[in-house]
Amino acid sequence: MSTCPWHAGHWQRLEARRARGALPHALLLCGPAGLGKRAFLQRFVRGLLCERAQDGEACGQCRACQLLQAGTHPDLVTLGYGMRKDGAQRTEIVIDQVRELSARLAMASQFGGWQVVVIDPADAMNAAAANALLKTLEEPTPQTLLALLADAPWRLPQTIRSRCQRIDFVLPAHDEALAWLRAQGVEAAEAALEAAGGNPGLARAWAEQGALARRQAVRKDLAALAAGRGEATEVARRWLDGEPEQCLWFAAQAVADEVRARAAGTPAPLASTLDDEALAGWYAFANRTRDAVRGPLRGDLLLLELLAGWR
Repeated sequence: MSTCPWHAGHWQRLEARRARGALPHALLLCGPAGLGKRAFLQRFVRGLLCERAQDGEACGQCRACQLLQAGTHPDLVTLGYGMRKDGAQRTEIVIDQVRELSARLAMASQFGGWQVVVIDPADAMNAAAANALLKTLEEPTPQTLLALLADAPWRLPQTIRSRCQRIDFVLPAHDEALAWLRAQGVEAAEAALEAAGGNPGLARAWAEQGALARRQAVRKDLAALAAGRGEATEVARRWLDGEPEQCLWFAAQAVADEVRARAAGTPAPLASTLDDEALAGWYAFANRTRDAVRGPLRGDLLLLELLAGWR
């Protein structure tokens, strides 16, 4: 059972639809990573396929539950990146995978109940795969549920989004998130939540991974470079060897704090010599670089260019 209090409203609405036999044929669960949408869907699917579910909750004991636990339930199909013919993992979901899925859905449910398809991450479908899925969404088979999971739903075509019942997972209220973190035993919960931008799931993961120390190190690096100390090449190397996307997140966050401090007339923590317009440009550049380091370009050169602009 989910322990995230911000799931309660979504759960009640979805369960009410299930109870009156009005489930949509397609769901789109979306929102930032860390809010538990995958755990939410797993909980719902287990209850939907369970043979003795009560109020939507799986019993955990029946044959269906045992097969789900083993990952071998014949009426649950999961579509992800998959593997290429050369054994390497794909970086997108391709049309052949969707065609295989359509052929699978043409067959009847083996347990005589629901067939469930989980596509995760749905926003990794390329254009051809998304177009192929569109036909399945337009002509759903009875008692078939397609569940799409997306951290970045805007990458999905509007034609896909418009044919799904959307469930948006948004950041909970600060007090609710903080109470949950403390209940999970997270130390320095307030600092972790601030570092994660108010995302409690991300805050818990980062606290467990020691990311708060990395956040402080990034701020020290930026302050040192602003004061003319340290070398941009050395900072770039450390960030690249650590978690470059996380370092860039913390760097952008630190610059946002710098801007707020200036606006409030309080001492700026980084003591940057850049003017307000240049700070805003560097902030945007840091976020673009965070996206770019996921791609094929050399991370060290990307970071070095960014840090050279900070100096």
